[in-house]
Amino acid sequence: MTPKEKNDWFRRLLSRLKLESRWLAPGTGYKRWLGLTIIGAMLIGLGLAVVVLDYYRTTTSEVLTPILAVLSLRFLDRPIRFLLFGGLGFVLILVGIWGANRSLLRPFETGGRPVWDTLMNYRQREKGIKVVAIGGGHGLATLLRGIKSYTHNITAIVTVADDGGSSGELRRNLGVLPPGDIRNCLSALSNDEALLSQVFQYRFHAGAGLEGHSLGNLLITAMSEITGSFEEAVAESGRVLAIYGQVLPSTLTQVELVGELQETPEGEPLVVRGESEITTTPGSVKRVWLEPVDVLAYPPIIQAILNADLILIGPGSLYTSILPNLLVKDLTEAISASKAETYYICNVATQRGETDGFNASDHVAVLEEHIQKRILNLVLTNRNFKGELGHDTDWVVADHYLHENYRVYEADVVDDLYPWRHSSKKLAKAIINLYEERTGPLY
Repeated sequence: MTPKEKNDWFRRLLSRLKLESRWLAPGTGYKRWLGLTIIGAMLIGLGLAVVVLDYYRTTTSEVLTPILAVLSLRFLDRPIRFLLFGGLGFVLILVGIWGANRSLLRPFETGGRPVWDTLMNYRQREKGIKVVAIGGGHGLATLLRGIKSYTHNITAIVTVADDGGSSGELRRNLGVLPPGDIRNCLSALSNDEALLSQVFQYRFHAGAGLEGHSLGNLLITAMSEITGSFEEAVAESGRVLAIYGQVLPSTLTQVELVGELQETPEGEPLVVRGESEITTTPGSVKRVWLEPVDVLAYPPIIQAILNADLILIGPGSLYTSILPNLLVKDLTEAISASKAETYYICNVATQRGETDGFNASDHVAVLEEHIQKRILNLVLTNRNFKGELGHDTDWVVADHYLHENYRVYEADVVDDLYPWRHSSKKLAKAIINLYEERTGPLY
């Protein structure tokens, strides 16, 4: 072997040792078990030593005595013997544990990433900040899809006022709470979004009684019958999908969203019942409310809000996804009582039939008019206005009034392919950057 080959081999050895030594890094929960293994091995060795020494002292065999003396290295000083035996035992233990881990954990390496990286990322997210996200529809699912990369302590609070499509049909025919928005959030928090959640999201395009329904909606409905409660059905569905965090309905009461619209600037107010009717009936929305009015919040969401480090409201349809949650009085009071920071994530673009012509301060004003209190610590808005929006859709801008009266953070949170939507990765990164500015780095 040439000197160059020796140096290359030595460098590869050092690199390999450095790589494997990461198992001893803080936060993996590995060293405690390694230490316990070493202590156990030492106790076994100590026990064997006592037996051997006792036998050695009591035996009178002239043949066995010299053999034991050689095996126990009595011709060497005791410190040297301890170092030899102890060092050899320690090396054997490390090699054995390393080999066992490699053989057991290799099948769990994903995407070519070492198991250590996967374990460390999981540990960090497991100890991450407690986030409560409030909303519904695709906006909340987008947020959850990004935020789960930073923490697994997530509680998604979802509206149950949906009455359209598959959810509405199941609600009318079977009396269950609408599962559609909850299904989207479960899928977004799934550990295996690439496969299992696609099955969960699958929508039937044909078949008597099945057309238009998604498999996830049917599964949640079936589990409601099996378990006897909607909330338990959602929890079981989360276990099936191995989600990070939990998804909870804002209330267990069957509620109806009622809206007051004005057909023209000079026209008479028009009362419309049902979330789907509010978005499709011509005219601007003046206000919305729930019937029954004084519904109780689902108790676990109160606990989640009071224990949260960060509360996120939005993104999503202002009148039909966000406000139906905040109109549950107990929920809003819990936000006011919580010590967590509360961020409102403003939509990137206006929504036809709900927020035509709105800027960011209009969104915030509608929220506070409905809940009759100020609960927001910060408003997060978009600053990237590149790309083509759909017909009758405009950018939502952080106007001068908003900057004067609220703490505002503007960031590029737009999906490059669909500029009227948020990018889950950009949005989550902006939120975590904001939080770290106040508290310091998460990891």
